[in-house]
Amino acid sequence: MEDVAFARGLALRRAMFGAAGADDQIDAATDFTRPLQDLVTRACFGELWQRPHLDLKLRSMLTIAMLAALGRPNQVRAHVKGALANGVSREEIREILLHAATYGGLPAAVDSFAAAAEALAEAEVD
Repeated sequence: MEDVAFARGLALRRAMFGAAGADDQIDAATDFTRPLQDLVTRACFGELWQRPHLDLKLRSMLTIAMLAALGRPNQVRAHVKGALANGVSREEIREILLHAATYGGLPAAVDSFAAAAEALAEAEVD
């Protein structure tokens, strides 16, 4: 059963983040970090993101909002790219970040807007 969760998680990570966010992360894992990559792949993307009641687009939107509120711009950057793959638009990302600014704090929102702008520019989304 665990192999199924890992395979599903790896497939979703590849679809959302490409090789750099999936295979490269796993290949670069050390003995110390390998358990984290396994947890992220199996539990997060193989199980949680695969649950039936929320679609991938909504999960991406929620994830960006939570990461913005937590002040995690590097993770916002990564998940903006995944959100684009899951059908979230540039305008929706902006509205998510504005919403998070109100509930999560303006300093976190400023960092998150900067990270999202970088990710959108890298993805060449106007």
